[in-house]
Amino acid sequence: MSRPERFTNTARIGPVEVGDHRDRHGRTATVAACTAPRCGWSNDYASRSAAELAARTHTCTA
Repeated sequence: MSRPERFTNTARIGPVEVGDHRDRHGRTATVAACTAPRCGWSNDYASRSAAELAARTHTCTA
C-alpha cells in the first residue's frame, strides 16, 4: 500500500496550485497542478522556479 502524498510550501497562482513533496526516491520535487474543472493538467519539476513559471504561463484548454 502506498503512503499518502504530503505537500508542503503550497502556493496558488491563478487556478494552479504549486507544492513541494518527496518523490519515490526521497528527493524533494515540486508539483504544479491545475484545479480548474475538466483541465487535468499537472507536472513534476526539479526546481520551484520552474514550477512557478509553468503555473504562470498555463492556459486551460478544456
